[in-house]
Amino acid sequence: MSFFQTSISRIALVTAVAIAPLMATAQDYTFRLAHVTSDQEPLQQAMEEFVSNVQERTEGRVAIQIFANAQLGSNPEVFEQVRAGAPIITISDPGYLSDFVADFGVLGGPYLMEDPRDFQKIVESELYAGMKDQLRDEAGLELLAMNWLFGSRHMLSDRPISSPDDTAGMTFRTPPNIMWVETFNAMGARPTQVAWGEVYSALSAGVVDGAEAPLPSIFGAKLHETKDVISLTGHFKGFTGLMMNADLFATIPEDIQMIIAEEAEATGAFMTDLMLNSEEEWISKLEAEGVTFNRDVDVAAFQAATADVYTKFPDWSEGLYEQVRGILDN
Repeated sequence: MSFFQTSISRIALVTAVAIAPLMATAQDYTFRLAHVTSDQEPLQQAMEEFVSNVQERTEGRVAIQIFANAQLGSNPEVFEQVRAGAPIITISDPGYLSDFVADFGVLGGPYLMEDPRDFQKIVESELYAGMKDQLRDEAGLELLAMNWLFGSRHMLSDRPISSPDDTAGMTFRTPPNIMWVETFNAMGARPTQVAWGEVYSALSAGVVDGAEAPLPSIFGAKLHETKDVISLTGHFKGFTGLMMNADLFATIPEDIQMIIAEEAEATGAFMTDLMLNSEEEWISKLEAEGVTFNRDVDVAAFQAATADVYTKFPDWSEGLYEQVRGILDN
């Protein structure tokens, strides 16, 4: 179900549950931390690290409870709760943020960087700082961090994919994100928007020929039960992070604001290390489940096919991609 298909009644129901008053005394601030992925994925481990460190540094003044597996609703539903002022911290990505500040979209583009650690250059740049300020001022969202490596995204299908010739004509699941759509169009595929919770059934029923995701997400959602070949295309280096309602954040004492923001950034480094150091482990887990990995991928051909994607966004600031390239290549 896409953002625009989200049931209004469903949003109202879940918001009513989640928007319980923020407990705010001199010693007590309570938040919910929401995500839609499995509690067996690295994201959950990173969130547990974040929660533990915040609670330790605030000496118990902040209590945060994690809600995995879409317990508080789908991503669109949770985002609406956050914008409504609910005491929720949630995961977000450049695709969603680009709905409010278009320039965020460039950070989710194909083959943007070879080494994911280079993304930290963006996070430390004046460009990123300006985008955060704009998001706060125009959308009422406080971006706590955007340096959590969600993983390199690879293609799952019933046959090896080694070049854009192999994706031509294939129906691929994408989220409701224009960057994904443009990227798979550029590969010659037919992008089809399917909500994450419906990908398994879409693959099983043949609604789509393939899907793409980081390896832990493929494993956590058991997508490999429907298709058994993963091609290591690494077409997106997916970064995500934490956000919350900006007005709500502003009501928190400055010392606690600082701790939450610092730990959000620090956990990004933790999760990036976790993802980079565990890829072969996830490959082994999936191979033990019968998955075949295709490492014979012509990455240069995919890069060439998708290079024009960065020209498809007229709402971006002039010269944005070149500015990002300058930061990354410096």
